[in-house]
Amino acid sequence: MSIKTKQVAGVTTLVVLIVALLTAYHLMTLARLNLEETQARGEMITRALFQSAVKVVPPPGTELDSALRADSGVRSTLESGLGYGPNIYYVAIVDRNGIAIAHSTPANEGQPLPEQQELTDVINRGPLAQLKAVTTDNIYEIRRPLLADEQQFGSIRVGISTILIRDEFKDDLGTAAGSVVAALFIATFASMFLANWMLRPIHVIQSGLTRLGRGELDVSLDLPGEEFRDLGSSFEAVSAQLSAVRSRPLPAAATDLESVMENLEDAVALFAPSGEVMFTNAAMKALLVEHGDHPAMRGLIDQTLAGRKSLGPVSIAKDPEHGESPERLLVTHAIYDHTQRFLGAMLVARNLGYLSHVHTTLNYSRKLSALGRLMAGVAHEVKNPLNAMTIHLELLKQKLTRQTVPAAAGALAATDVHKHVSVIAQEISRLDEVVVGFLKFARPEELKLQPVRLSALIGDVATSVGVEAERSNVTLKVDCSPTLPPINADPGMLRQAILNLAINACQAMPAGGTLKMSCRSISSHRVEVDVEDTGVGIAPDHLDKIFDLYFTTKEKGSGIGLSMVYRIVQLHDGEVEVQSTPGSGTRFRLIFPQA
Repeated sequence: MSIKTKQVAGVTTLVVLIVALLTAYHLMTLARLNLEETQARGEMITRALFQSAVKVVPPPGTELDSALRADSGVRSTLESGLGYGPNIYYVAIVDRNGIAIAHSTPANEGQPLPEQQELTDVINRGPLAQLKAVTTDNIYEIRRPLLADEQQFGSIRVGISTILIRDEFKDDLGTAAGSVVAALFIATFASMFLANWMLRPIHVIQSGLTRLGRGELDVSLDLPGEEFRDLGSSFEAVSAQLSAVRSRPLPAAATDLESVMENLEDAVALFAPSGEVMFTNAAMKALLVEHGDHPAMRGLIDQTLAGRKSLGPVSIAKDPEHGESPERLLVTHAIYDHTQRFLGAMLVARNLGYLSHVHTTLNYSRKLSALGRLMAGVAHEVKNPLNAMTIHLELLKQKLTRQTVPAAAGALAATDVHKHVSVIAQEISRLDEVVVGFLKFARPEELKLQPVRLSALIGDVATSVGVEAERSNVTLKVDCSPTLPPINADPGMLRQAILNLAINACQAMPAGGTLKMSCRSISSHRVEVDVEDTGVGIAPDHLDKIFDLYFTTKEKGSGIGLSMVYRIVQLHDGEVEVQSTPGSGTRFRLIFPQA
């Protein structure tokens, strides 16, 4: 957001806020005056009705309720009370039980009249309560007790409707809303005009800085007003200092360049037009120690300084006199300033041995990928004949079962044939499991990476492994904070890896024990997941083999589970460590980078 936009928004917001506050104060004042005026009218009705009621003396044998109801003065006051104001909803005299003795609406006489909140309570609460009372649909009352023989036998109640008050209030509310909208438009246009006027010096300064950035020298500012003259003088002084710095030779700026170029992987050096070395980073210092007198390097620099043109690339082969010194690729660049003045030459030397190592690694990775696809295809082709062999063995077993042929002399009995067929079927089934496991391990997986909260994933694993833990009498403990930073992972694959470790841990504790799954943040923006058990442990000579495909110490193990764990962790750029003490337990430690 620009300074102009901020200024316009700030001024407009301030003006609108002030107008809104004044409008709110005005509305609250109107609400209070309306309520107070309504209360005054209601009290006038109660006084008039009280004067009419106290004059009523019932004839002998007549109840006071009937006398009040039949009195013409009371009736006249009740009916005329509704005309005291548009806010008067009803006027009534009620007994101590809340039954209407006399009512401005005769049909309500003898009926219970629910008691409403007194208007005085609302007025005494404050401006917000008064404004709320005016803007909501409620009935309030003004009450006055009636006494007979110094005892209260009833009360006068005047009902006030806020609906009628609100109708009067709507006009004032519409006027207030119009004032706020008008203030918004006026403040916006006024603030835009003021912003253009007040920000003009800033635009001039910005233009001057842009010119300095383009390399112009001795930039001056035409700033209006006395207030900005000192700023203009300071700017011109800075411009003159920059011009002086730029006119100096390049060695004066070598210190600034060093902080930028020191950590470059390539070896970099700067040479003055005279051939003097002005700057070298750490990699170039080591190179100059080895090859500083190399004729190809010296000749390339001299040709660049003489011809003032970039040259290269030139290769420096391995020199037996310098041991294992790798092959280098040299390139020079002629350096000019914005006025096309020659400042010197830059020499860049790249380590070809490192690049060769990278290319070798990439080629090896491609070969491994191609080999994996080839092996997966071979395993898939092996699986199809295995399936056919399994089907035909089942058909053979069925035929042997249906046919009963006496064994000839020296021939195999039917039971022996069944036995051999069963052995073949078992071996085919085992081979099929091996092929399925290999396919599952070798087939490339498509990662669906997303930020994953480990607390939720560990909780899901704990729920899944709960049945296995209960069956093995294993106590399950989970310690993973919901505030732990997320990691970038495939939720399904990561859950499978941790679940494999948890199930292995339960199976390693046949007599019971404790399985603890925890996670925490560690250094270098990484997150650690621990799966720890108190089981039988792993023998020391097996620790370096547990992640090998098909290696297992279980009677019915496939040897795939921990290999898949290792593979999944690698796919997530993670690390896996294992610590185990035979007879005391095992701890698997998975480390992942934060998302």
